Amino acid sequence: MIPKYRTLFNESFSTEKYHEFQDNIAADFNYLPTFRMAETPFFISNELKAQLLEGCQDVINLIQQKDFKELTEKSLELNTKVPNEDEHTTFLAIDFGICEEDGKVIPKLIEVQGFPSLFNYQYILYDKFKQFYPFLEELTPFINNISPEEYLKIIEEAICDNHPKENVILLEIEPEKQNTKIDFYYCRRDIGIPIVCVTDLVKKGKKLYYHNDKGVEIEVRRIYNRVIFDELELRKDLDMKFSFSDDLDVEWAGHPNWFFRISKFILPMLKGKYFIETTLLSDLKEIPEDLENYVLKPLFSFSGTGVIFHVKKEDIEAVKEKDLYILQKKVHYIPIIQSPDGKVKAEVRVLCVWKKKTNPLLFYAI
Repeated sequence: MIPKYRTLFNESFSTEKYHEFQDNIAADFNYLPTFRMAETPFFISNELKAQLLEGCQDVINLIQQKDFKELTEKSLELNTKVPNEDEHTTFLAIDFGICEEDGKVIPKLIEVQGFPSLFNYQYILYDKFKQFYPFLEELTPFINNISPEEYLKIIEEAICDNHPKENVILLEIEPEKQNTKIDFYYCRRDIGIPIVCVTDLVKKGKKLYYHNDKGVEIEVRRIYNRVIFDELELRKDLDMKFSFSDDLDVEWAGHPNWFFRISKFILPMLKGKYFIETTLLSDLKEIPEDLENYVLKPLFSFSGTGVIFHVKKEDIEAVKEKDLYILQKKVHYIPIIQSPDGKVKAEVRVLCVWKKKTNPLLFYAI
């Protein structure tokens, strides 16, 4: 999208340098991420940036509606409802596919999550890119031009909310086995909170405790929640000493209810040029004839599980819990990034933090 930087990057890129880049990340914890790592940044033009911000604001406007909780209460009825929900979400991830419509480039909303993404890994990734491509110092991934130091402070405040760090934990299911564990490691290193498995928490009355590296029992006052509930539902083998539905004396950095409220559940509510035609199956009056132009998705899955791209009439008819699925029109991604081997398609994730008693703070693009 910005020819100058695309040319500079492509002329500097090599497979050998990319492997050195990966090794540099792996050296931090003697671990290379198991997910695909980006070979290149996406150089976003001011025009596309303005479109992305407008689309994000449309999403945020819906979430800020006074009746938003009422509109999304059904999402909790369909799932595990967690007590002591806060006023608004703490984290927001908004995903756009870069598409073509009427011959023009336009971002289209693909996914929205009221859940923390790779907040710690992504800003490190930017720093690593700069080490190998120094001209990237001229650019920033931060939408409002904050510094990396300011970014980390924002994240720390959102996660810890002024609690002592030993009383704040990153909570996950068997974190050492998760695909995104490098983000946990950077969070522990840069923010200083422990990583705790759900099976290592002990409940006493309404309080939760964990044992630190020295075996000392520590009270948990705030939880940075990274647990995905569809995984939790499947793990009947976990020996947990508490339940998320318990009335606990604990704060949440990312209350679990927002995972359900801000999800594919709200896609049918979003109307406008940046949004895709989406229908809850229970609201579908008739099955479209051109099903090749649609995708069938479960509402609350994560990382694309359960999605049917080549939908057949029988797939829709086979769905028993139609409140839990959406039918979404396909969009046409445009090959927009000029790689050394040809043009490739792209998605952009915008990450937001909404601290207490503030408006949503839009600050970072991936």
